Amino acid sequence: REAYRQLLRGLLDRGLRGVLLVVSDDHEAIKQAVASELPEARWQRGLAHFQRNVLAHVPISEAGEVAEGFSAIFGVRREETARALAQAFQERYGRRYPRAVETLVRGLDDALTYLHFPGPHHRLIRTTNLLERLFRELKRRTRVVGVFPNQESALDLATAVILRASEDWALRRYMDMAPLKALYTEFAT
Repeated sequence: REAYRQLLRGLLDRGLRGVLLVVSDDHEAIKQAVASELPEARWQRGLAHFQRNVLAHVPISEAGEVAEGFSAIFGVRREETARALAQAFQERYGRRYPRAVETLVRGLDDALTYLHFPGPHHRLIRTTNLLERLFRELKRRTRVVGVFPNQESALDLATAVILRASEDWALRRYMDMAPLKALYTEFAT
């Protein structure tokens, strides 16, 4: 937990401000660090990991059907609709897959946090997919090298990969920030 708190504290010391949302997997130390260091921020449980957690309690032969029901819950724009679909999911699968349903119910509130943000942002903020793609690219590039002569050479390669990704994203607009600025004003009052 302390490592995550120090990481966030370091970012805050370097000027990070106005954080409204943190998206991560269901890691207790991350959640505690966010609550401690970024008390104004909401926390969103990443849906890809959450879905894997739910489907871990379902036979592979039934996983496709259950995954469709899961995806339906998180494919809507209104919290009331998502909760109604979650209730239907519970009723449909509760007896067959009680642990899957228990996992869904236990994590539902944290997985629906994104619905408190502007609709156009939903698909962009409900998962950590963008970051996970970057990590996959780092793994792919380091596997090509195999064994590094020293720690600095590994760090140099990782830095180059991350800088390249940063340059690519500097030329793109990931999301329109105007609706978020309006939301920030709403939070500030």
